[in-house]
Amino acid sequence: MTTHDIASEEWREMKIDGFMALIGPLLRAKSAEHKHRYALQTNESHKNHLGIIHGGVLTSLLDQVIAITAWNAADRQPTVTVQMETRFLGVAHAGDFLTIQPSIRQATRSLVFVDANITCDDRLIASASAVMKISKTSGEKS
Repeated sequence: MTTHDIASEEWREMKIDGFMALIGPLLRAKSAEHKHRYALQTNESHKNHLGIIHGGVLTSLLDQVIAITAWNAADRQPTVTVQMETRFLGVAHAGDFLTIQPSIRQATRSLVFVDANITCDDRLIASASAVMKISKTSGEKS
């Protein structure tokens, strides 16, 4: 099944520019009950010299989904990653369809604490815990 087939059935492509566009497309679940679930269809460009999905792809994916989750929790104010701890718990291969499920652990006026897991089928591939700072600026140059 191609990314286009997947996107048209249960998932839709998110329009994200910059670095994530090089890894993606990042997909978001269409159903209301899974609206905070994300995915990535991996391919040969995502693997490392060992033939498994590169850890940088996994951490970038986790960071992006965590940032989206924190942004939504902060009423769409910009958020930046202060700290992220990643645990690699399994391996994924080119062609694997990875799903990411984030959850908010706690939110304050200035910080959002978010956890996320990457799975492939029923296998846990990686998990992360992050602290996100709610920023007053978007990071754009003045």
